[in-house]
Amino acid sequence: MSAYTFVVEKTCPICGKSTRVIKTKSRLVTLKTDEDYCVHYKDFNPYYYRVWFCEHCGFAADERTFLTKMPERHQKKIAAFLAGRNLSMDFTEERGLPEAIASFKLAIFFMDLIEAPLSKRAGLYLGLAWIYRSAEDEENEAEYMQKAAETYSRSIMTEHYPVGNLTDTAVVYLVGAIYYRLGDLEKCAQYLSRIIGNQDIRRQEPKIFDKARDLWSDVRIKREEEKNSSKAKK
Repeated sequence: MSAYTFVVEKTCPICGKSTRVIKTKSRLVTLKTDEDYCVHYKDFNPYYYRVWFCEHCGFAADERTFLTKMPERHQKKIAAFLAGRNLSMDFTEERGLPEAIASFKLAIFFMDLIEAPLSKRAGLYLGLAWIYRSAEDEENEAEYMQKAAETYSRSIMTEHYPVGNLTDTAVVYLVGAIYYRLGDLEKCAQYLSRIIGNQDIRRQEPKIFDKARDLWSDVRIKREEEKNSSKAKK
């Protein structure tokens, strides 16, 4: 029995069978939080278990999607794709890196298949980037951070927020933070300026405003460092 997880049975929204899924216990020790909200935990990575999958048919999704009644047209589309295919993974209470990556990629595939909201897909891209970050796989981390930033950017223009815990301001900050970690200071500054130049946000969402202002300060420092480094090379 794991000190960090426990197994429950849930009904798969696609095949209707009862399947075992893994939930994480809430008492985890946090070490730090990155600019893009990635939390680092002591001795355990709950992101490995964020995606649930059906051990019978192979459907995979985050908990909210798994438990929310799905439109019939989406059910039929996924069921039709799964018919005759074996995409299921062996159930294991303890996931390693390969299982975590596979579960996210499956979830992304199914959300693309039903053309799920961009915010949903962007969140999965970012979650997979965090998995790669924990493995110190910088190339794959950067690829999925880029996808997350571009998809969130599109969602801001086409979707109505809040979505889950994210307001539109929080998403603007998040995109800026992702570009900061990608080293694209210009794009980062473009997004942050939309926040720190808005006094309404300062009054209504002071925590996000302060985070954006702090990150803006980091951007200025990095720009100065790059400028000095460039001068030194000449």
